[in-house]
Amino acid sequence: MKAEIIAVGTELLLGQVVNTNATFLSEKLADMGIEVYFHTVVGDNPKRLEELLQLADSRSDLILLCGGLGPTDDDLTKNVLADHVGVPLVQNEAGLAALNAFFAQRQSTMTPNNLRQIETLQDGIPLPNRTGLAIGCLYKGTKNNYILLPGPPSELKPMFLEQARPLLEKEFPTTEKLTSRVLRFFGIGESKLVTDLAEMIKHQSNPTIAPYAKPNEVTLRITAKTEDERSANALLDQTEAEILAKVGEFFYGYGDENSLVEVVVELLKKEKLTITAAESLTAGEFQATLGTISGVSEVFPGGFVTYSKATKVSFLGLDPERLEQTGVVSEECAKEMAEAALRLAGTDYALSFTGVAGPDELEGQPKGTVYIGLAQKNGPTVVKENHFTRDRSYVRHSSVMKGLDMLRRAILNKN
Repeated sequence: MKAEIIAVGTELLLGQVVNTNATFLSEKLADMGIEVYFHTVVGDNPKRLEELLQLADSRSDLILLCGGLGPTDDDLTKNVLADHVGVPLVQNEAGLAALNAFFAQRQSTMTPNNLRQIETLQDGIPLPNRTGLAIGCLYKGTKNNYILLPGPPSELKPMFLEQARPLLEKEFPTTEKLTSRVLRFFGIGESKLVTDLAEMIKHQSNPTIAPYAKPNEVTLRITAKTEDERSANALLDQTEAEILAKVGEFFYGYGDENSLVEVVVELLKKEKLTITAAESLTAGEFQATLGTISGVSEVFPGGFVTYSKATKVSFLGLDPERLEQTGVVSEECAKEMAEAALRLAGTDYALSFTGVAGPDELEGQPKGTVYIGLAQKNGPTVVKENHFTRDRSYVRHSSVMKGLDMLRRAILNKN
């Protein structure tokens, strides 16, 4: 079954609202073995929506329309679809009861235009709205099938998961399912990753391999089409092994949400290790990133933000004369910052960040020059010189990610 998602709303075209519904629906439909071939956004214009429906009919079996089910005049999706398939709109009794109960509870008067929200296509299957008022609908046509869903994600997601998905599985059963696995990489760019995997990507069939670049990392989504999960995992395992044989050095974890900081914090917890930091150009961003993870206090007692020379001296005890000689943008400064933080905090590891975030040079060093030090309780201190690009914010983020990766590798190499 070929599916298409049409998002309706001028606010989407104006960039006032981000179309997260399409991403959500594509992922859930793929899990069901339904492949989405097109995403389209159209404004609140009946003529253009009708033109788009005609196009969708020519290329898709299942058409999902999101938005335009509300009470106002620009909520026209149901009306246009009803005219398109040649059936009238009818009131849904359960929806009407819920609507009346809603206004009675609020002790307010319902305006007549609210009745538009509980209309549905005649002969369609109503989709109740647990978190809102607008009723959805599954309409099975002679050739094409349509699903009407509300625009707000807080309404669309539960309606799809609780109402639409079970109906689709019942009405259009599929033997094949799509199973995906996401591999995450740091320290290699998308172009290099794709080059190293060029032969695999060129000859891919099942599973498929899709690279995606994120800020300071790259992900690969490998997707297998099979009839059962066991067969899918066997295919994914084989493809993953081939991928890691080529670029495994840069692999750090799985999943869309399993970020590098989460991986590092879990490693620290597992090994019962602790981390502190002394930050200059990042101004606490590394420590703030750690703080986004629940339970990080088990492994992170605190750290130091030493933006100026004076605070490097007063907070960390660095020698002011030596600082004048070496400069703050130097390997020596990074080394001494990391070792001082380690000593003062009494942790197993300490990271230091010093350099030039930009936009101007500092101590004759160009922007993007960053020294990251890693001191260890039971090992030597390592300092890496880095040259990051782009703007100030990106340099700082790149520094944090590099520091996390240095720590991750140190913990893994320790074992």
